Amino acid sequence: MQTIIIDEEFKSLLPALDRETYASLEANLIENGCRDALVLWNDILIDGHNRYKICTEHGIPFNTTSKDFASREEVLIWIISTQMSRRNLTRTLLRYYRGKHYRMDKKMVANPGGKNQYTEDEGQNDPEAKKQTTAELLSDKYRVSPKTIKRDANLADAIDAIGETSLEAKRMILSEEVNITKKALEELSFKPKEDIEEAANKIESGAYEKEKPAAPAPADSAKPKENALKLIRSLDKAVRSMSDGLDSELAEITEKSSRAELRAALKPCLDMLDNLYKRI
Repeated sequence: MQTIIIDEEFKSLLPALDRETYASLEANLIENGCRDALVLWNDILIDGHNRYKICTEHGIPFNTTSKDFASREEVLIWIISTQMSRRNLTRTLLRYYRGKHYRMDKKMVANPGGKNQYTEDEGQNDPEAKKQTTAELLSDKYRVSPKTIKRDANLADAIDAIGETSLEAKRMILSEEVNITKKALEELSFKPKEDIEEAANKIESGAYEKEKPAAPAPADSAKPKENALKLIRSLDKAVRSMSDGLDSELAEITEKSSRAELRAALKPCLDMLDNLYKRI
């Protein structure tokens, strides 16, 4: 009987199935058997972890097939590419896979000079041959900017660090069951281990809350309104005082002057008030 090895790093790249999906897969395998071969690399399982678990629990026969890779990094990239081609991914999981792909490619060294496979000249004898960095090549592959690829790598680092404390917290992040922003995850990648462990424990326990922007101080927002009200009261008082003083004079002037003369006299006052209004 062939010995199959479970590698936890490889397994951790696979999105966890929810209970309903897992139960459906289990029922299908029990009824129809395992039709798709499990994929191995040097006896290490790299594809079919859920099927392997169900088959071993229920004694269901299965077949295997092997693939050759030169390094663990190549295996990880193959797993990522396989998952991205067959599943509906959350946005966080998509970013995580892009970041992991970047990190794995950076580790792969293709020559003694220390250049990775993507910084080699496409034609060694052609001085005009374009050089592509890892981020640039992956930005073409995934149709995002090189800057996004590098930010995704920081996000992946933080999620992996959280997973070292709590695999459940990592699963919750990748399945987007917790309200944590991309920015918060990127920032966590630069924080001390203690901060990452604290965040992981809060996420797993359900105590994590996204930080909210601080509300403006009530005193600051109320001050302009208070000043405006004081000015309005002062103007109202001045206008009323002027109006009261004019009442008696208007009565006398009206007896001696025509309406046209009265309006001509008031016009400069109205113009002055209009100019004041426009300046406010």
